[in-house]
Amino acid sequence: MSAEEPLFRVVRGVPTAEELAALVGAIVVRSRPAAAPEPATASAWTRSGRPAGRTMGPGAWRTAGLPR
Repeated sequence: MSAEEPLFRVVRGVPTAEELAALVGAIVVRSRPAAAPEPATASAWTRSGRPAGRTMGPGAWRTAGLPR
């Protein structure tokens, strides 16, 4: 592809400068690789509502009611 060759061309209609800018923006966004989502960290408030490791297994029903 040469530097003078356009990346795309309008085959019908006469788009405004704003419409062309929107098209170029959409193409640029779609051509970028997707960023990996950042792992969500649970807050202390969220973690406090989760069962602790000691509430699983035999006798868990006894320890589930005990204070932490």
